[in-house]
Amino acid sequence: MFEAFTLKSEEVEQKEDELRSEIRALDEEHRKSFYRSFSSNLKDPDTYAVLNFFFITGLHHFYLGNHIQGSINLSGLLAGVILMLGGIDGPWLPGLSIIILIILIELPALFRSQIIVKNYNNLLSERTLKTTKDAIENFSPTAEGDNSI
Repeated sequence: MFEAFTLKSEEVEQKEDELRSEIRALDEEHRKSFYRSFSSNLKDPDTYAVLNFFFITGLHHFYLGNHIQGSINLSGLLAGVILMLGGIDGPWLPGLSIIILIILIELPALFRSQIIVKNYNNLLSERTLKTTKDAIENFSPTAEGDNSI
């Protein structure tokens, strides 16, 4: 939830470099397979940033697959708006407080959208690379099956 506060740019950049080296080490066929699988789920930092402009709605969380976080933001926004519509005599102050709290929590994600998406893509790359390597190990011929003399 607070990844905008906890992510360190240097660590994310270093992880990206390590993953690129591992991907380069794959043979051409497996590298193509990796990129086919990886490209279909790759997220764009600019799209995330645009969705983050509507940060109190939580759309940027849905974009990265964080449906629970997105639902919390959206529910908080709706609760805040409903309370604010209660009128001057109603509970408008708690409604405004909820909306301001969401804004304060989500605002750093707007300014760190590039690193947040890069971290997401690194995690995706890591999972895809593991799947690709597992497939290589499972389908590689073994000496046991070789009956030739």
